[in-house]
Amino acid sequence: MKGPLGYRLLWERIRSGDENAFFDLYAALYNDLVNFGIRTCGDVDLSTEALDQVFANIWEKRENLDRVENVQSYLLTFLKRKILRLLEKQNKINTALQHLKAEEDWTEMPYDEFIIRVQTNELVKLRLKEALETLTFRQKQLIHLKFFEGYSYEKIAEIAHISVKTAYNTLYDALKTLREQLKEF
Repeated sequence: MKGPLGYRLLWERIRSGDENAFFDLYAALYNDLVNFGIRTCGDVDLSTEALDQVFANIWEKRENLDRVENVQSYLLTFLKRKILRLLEKQNKINTALQHLKAEEDWTEMPYDEFIIRVQTNELVKLRLKEALETLTFRQKQLIHLKFFEGYSYEKIAEIAHISVKTAYNTLYDALKTLREQLKEF
C-alpha cells in the first residue's frame, strides 16, 4: 500500500491497534525516512536510531494518535525533530564529557556517567553496541527510557505497562549484564 491514501489507511489501522499495519507502514517508508535522516544529520546510525524511536513512540501512543492527512510528511517532520533532539543530547553529553575528563576516579562514578564516558572511544562504543544487542527488547526499551529519556521508574512502569518493581528489576538485570560484558573497560 504505497502512496498518500495507502499510508493514511495504514495510519488509521495503526490508531485502532493493528500491528500488521504498523509493520507495513514501517516497511513501506523505511528507506525514504532513513535516507532523509542521513541527509539531515549525515550519520547512518543516528538516522536509524531516531527512526526506530519515532516508530516506537508511534506504537506506544497509537491509541492517542490524531488523524493525519499526509502521513509521510508527518513522519519526516517527526523524524527531523527526533534527530535534532538526539543531536542536542549528544552535544550535551560531549560537553559533560569535557568536564569529566579532568576527573581521574572512575571507580565511584555512577553507571550512567560511565556509559557516557565509554561512548567517546570508538572501540568501546562498538563493544557497548554489541553488549546492548545481547539485552532483551524490554531491557533495551527500559534502558532507553531511563538513561536517554530521563524518566523515573514510576513513569517507565506506566509507559511499559509493568509494575515499578518489575521496571527496577529489569533495569538492574540489564545494567548487571552490561557491567559484566564491559568490565575490562
